[in-house]
Amino acid sequence: MEEHLTVGRVAELAGVSVRTLHHYDEIGLVPPSARTATGYRAYSAGDVERLREVLGYRRLGFGLREIADLVDAPTTDAVARLRRLRGLLQEQRDRLAATVAAIDEELEARAMGIRTKPEDQLTVFGAQLYESIGSAYPATRRTERRIAVRIWDALGEARTVLNVGAGTGSYEPPDREVTAVEPSAVMRAQRPPGAAPCVAAGAERLPFADQSFDAAMAVSTVHHWADPIAGLREMRRVARRVVVFTYDAGSPGRLDRFWLTRDYLPEFAGLLVGWPSLADMTRAIGGRAQPVLIPWDCADGFFEAHWRRPEAYLEDPVRRAVSVWTRVGPQAEQRAVDSLRDDLSSGRWAARHRDLVSLDAAELGLRLLVA
Repeated sequence: MEEHLTVGRVAELAGVSVRTLHHYDEIGLVPPSARTATGYRAYSAGDVERLREVLGYRRLGFGLREIADLVDAPTTDAVARLRRLRGLLQEQRDRLAATVAAIDEELEARAMGIRTKPEDQLTVFGAQLYESIGSAYPATRRTERRIAVRIWDALGEARTVLNVGAGTGSYEPPDREVTAVEPSAVMRAQRPPGAAPCVAAGAERLPFADQSFDAAMAVSTVHHWADPIAGLREMRRVARRVVVFTYDAGSPGRLDRFWLTRDYLPEFAGLLVGWPSLADMTRAIGGRAQPVLIPWDCADGFFEAHWRRPEAYLEDPVRRAVSVWTRVGPQAEQRAVDSLRDDLSSGRWAARHRDLVSLDAAELGLRLLVA
């Protein structure tokens, strides 16, 4: 028999007041739907699940009306809603981590007698801080022609292409009619003159009618989406063909295939918790997956790009343009960099990885999904 929880017990477990729960009941947000043996109102398992979502969104600062719309959305199931909530909470965590890192830098500067400029002090709490990853893109994130050719070939004969999570537009095909979608103002501002028109929107709610485009593409962006599966389904909805360049987070040995995550950054594993499997992603678009090898001299500085050039990971501009480093936090980053620097200086890294020198390309889990 399903266990029912009293109002008092739920308040105790959730860390909220009974008055708060009564208010949620009065406005129809979380009404307890069960009864105890003595006739008092109680919360069923489904009620508790709904309350958990409500409290999660409240912690993010959403208003009660906004929360009601989110938890009552008819097009999403419980798992999709949890993934969306997790993505939003993770984004908040990243913002806080970036803020802490900025404060740490200022404390170090002040210890050396350096006074931070007033405008720099304000950016600690501004949107510019979280989007600093985007502002670092031009230095290291460029089109890798060999990967671009794979993506463009996969688009087939499509003439109209929607680029979802387009960023600065590095991989947009020059010979097609492209429409871009990018939620970040920083990234949109860095799109070069003459780039495709760009719409401010998220992947999960594309503002286009069904089958509006011949093809939809997404390059190195799915891991930034609050709900990857919902975004992929949206791509399938608005386009007749879908091409996605992403990472396989679910295959056996995924953490051991890249020396950086295996030997220096075990925190990477935590970033994959809740990440949809490759099967889930291909199923969402009704497609298939193809491995994409990374050339040793890859021009695009994404996380795995420097697998044969380890010294690159010691460079701050290289790391600043990759979200992984921000997400693992400054302590893990510094520990990994210090350890790698020591191993490079002592020759330990070279001794361990002699086999890499003879490789022109490596298989590190990158995949091209095509439907």
